Amino acid sequence: MGRTLRSPGHLALMGALKKARIASELTQTQLADLLHRPQSFVAKYENGERKIEVVEFVQITEALGVCGSDILKLVKKAELTK
Repeated sequence: MGRTLRSPGHLALMGALKKARIASELTQTQLADLLHRPQSFVAKYENGERKIEVVEFVQITEALGVCGSDILKLVKKAELTK
């Protein structure tokens, strides 16, 4: 298993979470407030500067009101087509 930062799956995850945030009409600051985190937390995972842990993923998808399994399917598809 190689690096995952900036891998096709990581890029798919970043894009899907950012798209979901925008679709939810939330700014990075508003989402960060819901997560009780600084705005830089959202900016860094959306820009690929950091990975997110499983628990963080669950918290983010809950705050966005999206189905985490749908996002994971996109990640899996991106990884399988690399």
